[in-house]
Amino acid sequence: MYIPKHNEETRAEVMDRLMRSHPLAALVTMGKSGLFATHLPLVLHRQDDQNAVLRGHLARANPQWKEFSPEIGVLAIFSGPEHYITPSWYPEKAETGKVVPTWNYAVVHAYGALCIIEDPEWLLAHLNTLTDTHEAALASPWSVSDAPADFIASIARGIVGLEMKVNRLEGKWKVSQNQTERTRMSIASELEDLGTEDALAMSGLVKGRRP
Repeated sequence: MYIPKHNEETRAEVMDRLMRSHPLAALVTMGKSGLFATHLPLVLHRQDDQNAVLRGHLARANPQWKEFSPEIGVLAIFSGPEHYITPSWYPEKAETGKVVPTWNYAVVHAYGALCIIEDPEWLLAHLNTLTDTHEAALASPWSVSDAPADFIASIARGIVGLEMKVNRLEGKWKVSQNQTERTRMSIASELEDLGTEDALAMSGLVKGRRP
């Protein structure tokens, strides 16, 4: 990924937070039919500062798990907050007119090696972890054990597990760092005035906060 120095994010804890808060990734592999991408939630398991794995699952009917080439690395793309930035929010518009639109965003690219797992116990443990993670904030969280065991077993037979050993992370936070303090504060204020969830999230990033 092309990352200008002022947009580069190298802190593992910051990239981890984005992957956990925006877990729907695009998993890109190369196989006999060429590039293949699937959008799926991935759960980050961090062992230590240097070692992490991403776990997920695919429908057994999805050909990606059969066709990808294990000897070729894979890419998981996590997209965080993003927003269009209009030149109308720049003080320079009235002063010089030398402004253009842009798009702000925060993304993490995870590179690694992928393996397929079909073990029923692994799959059940993964489904429990995935479900518990995303149900935790709900008032009445649902758990896998709420459904009949034979029903869950039949569902599990229709999927295959994925485990990606992460060997490299790239973080890009394009959030107006190349602008002056005055311009950044103007952009952040205009985003706050919009009041949407996406705008408020980007306003925080422009002010220097991290997701």
